[in-house]
Parts: sequence; structure tokens; C-alpha cells
Amino acid sequence: MFTGIVEEMGRVVGWEGDRLTIAAKVALEDSKVGDSIAVNGACLTIVSLADGAFDVEISPETRRCTNLGLLEEGAPINLERALRYDGRLGGHLVQGHVDATGSVASIEAEGNAWLYTFATPSSLGRYLAEKGFAAVDGVSLTVVRAAPTSFTVAVIPYTHQNTVLGSRGVSDLVNIEVDILAKYVERLLNQTAEAHE
Repeated sequence: MFTGIVEEMGRVVGWEGDRLTIAAKVALEDSKVGDSIAVNGACLTIVSLADGAFDVEISPETRRCTNLGLLEEGAPINLERALRYDGRLGGHLVQGHVDATGSVASIEAEGNAWLYTFATPSSLGRYLAEKGFAAVDGVSLTVVRAAPTSFTVAVIPYTHQNTVLGSRGVSDLVNIEVDILAKYVERLLNQTAEAHE
């Protein structure tokens, strides 16, 4: 479980087959082989550690559902260690289970912030609500506007400078995770409706 509060931007060192090596500092503190770590919002397992870097293995399913397979050497990447239950919950409850990729539809400056609109598969629209949240590349963000195939968030300067969102441009692919509670509510309502038919 994660909070969607990115701890640092690491850098892609390179690929060896399905193994991705990432350079990091903060994310390595107290980390060990077998720990979960959110990499651009995808919950992965640390399979090896070296001085200043760690490796994760990318499964075919993760390649299909995320933008991780597109990462090239030197690319910045959002990192967050798994939530400790004795710590603060500063963001939202994020599983690190990416639902789909979307794309950056537009970026507009507004005062000291930026409005990012993301195009999404229609299957996700029903889980997004204004003032609800979504995780984009592992960043927990409040939804400003929701539509059937898109949603808009406001990104403050700190988030813009300290996550990969600041380097995203129109048409770039992003990882999207919606609120798990919305999916469970839908499932329960559907089961209740089916039971009464």
C-alpha cells in the first residue's frame, strides 16, 4: 500500500531483459530485497540492491498495463516506498495496481499551478469524481473535473518540480490508478442488483 506522495525521482540506469535497474537515494533507505516499491505508480518487488541502485523485474502484464516498458536510459521515474503503518498518511490509499494507461490531453497554466487533462479509457470514467482522487504515474492527485473519457487535475509547483509530471508533454502516456473503493462499491451494487432480479 502507498500514499501517492512521491519520495524522489530516480533515474533509469538500463534494462537487462525484463530486469529494470533504477538509480535512487531516498527510496533505498531501509529497503531490502523483497520489499515493494512504487515505480511510476506500479507496485514492484525489489529483486536486487547495489550501491545507489536497485533492480525490479517487469512481467508481461505490467508491460501491457503501464508505461514502464517505454522507459529509456536516463529517464526520470517516480519512486515511493511502501507505506509504514506507524507513519502519516499524507496522500490517499494507493495500491500500486495500475488500472490502465492514459495520455496527456492538455496542459494549461493557471496562476501558480498547471491544469493537466488526461484522456482515459472509457472503462475508467465511472470511477472518477470531482474532488475524488486518481494516481497518475504514482502521484496522488485531486480530480478537478471528471468526464466520461478524461479528467483534469491541478498540479502545484512543488509537484511539478519534484515528480515526472513536470517533464510530461501532450500525448505522453501515463499510468492511472483509480480509487479501489469506487470499484468495490460498484461490484457490491451490481451483485445486489443481480440478487434481486
